[in-house]
Amino acid sequence: MLTKDAEKKILNYVYTQPRTIQEISKHLGKNWRTADSYVDKIIKESGSLAVRTFREGTRGALKLVYWNNTERIHNTEFQERLFKRIESGRRKHDFSPLDIYNYVPENKRSARCGSYTVSNELFNQDLVSFLKSAKKHVLIYTGNCSFVNLYENGTNILNIFQELAERGVSIKVLTRVDFSSLKNLQKLLAINYSIGKETVEIKHCEQPLRGFLVDETSLRLKESLDPSLYCKGELPPDMNVILYDIRDSDWVKWGKDVFYTLFRTSIAGQKRLQDLRSIAKQDMHATLH
Repeated sequence: MLTKDAEKKILNYVYTQPRTIQEISKHLGKNWRTADSYVDKIIKESGSLAVRTFREGTRGALKLVYWNNTERIHNTEFQERLFKRIESGRRKHDFSPLDIYNYVPENKRSARCGSYTVSNELFNQDLVSFLKSAKKHVLIYTGNCSFVNLYENGTNILNIFQELAERGVSIKVLTRVDFSSLKNLQKLLAINYSIGKETVEIKHCEQPLRGFLVDETSLRLKESLDPSLYCKGELPPDMNVILYDIRDSDWVKWGKDVFYTLFRTSIAGQKRLQDLRSIAKQDMHATLH
């Protein structure tokens, strides 16, 4: 299994200059097949690396691994425009997922709306079955991880993430790491301590998307509607949220690429949490004295 330490060791090694799989295997102290599988996993999950094979199909084939700093995540101009808007956004009202949904073929998308808050179950999101379908990874776009407090038909969503982690499903989160999200993040990161390995990974990133991406199959985005931003009667009654389900493989892949582009360039959540805790301690010390 590719550990975080091994992944970091490979990335740092390749970052300085291109390396062959054989060089990487010696650097890790692993056999060629293991090193090759590690590189393949990094390519599929984050796109940080790329591979070029010379003399492919011959006994003297050479597989060269290099840092993918020229990657393009956009197949079309409108995807590039959408990404620029996402990249510049900070809060959920800075971008509407409807602008993505518009481009998805009608037979590969669905949407529904209703009234929803974290503290009630008036709007059943079918989130439990959606998350349980994950086999490899769940990528999470969120603002402050408030979903950890959600119950659906009596089921604690946090327990679902515990089950996923125990099954070896990777959980990566883009969220604000600040004092307002501290309690939620501690609940989520407690999963790592309970199972004894780092399955949940958090990065600090202020971005406007809210939703979950499961494997390479499904992307669910949520849009919250603030009634205070509309004139009386403009919004249908009992409607404050829209869920957009996207099953088109090209758009799911694009959503995944956007996620990892932001994820790679964001600060580690653990480091940010440590700094927040140290500030809180200093403040408490100053108050006592």
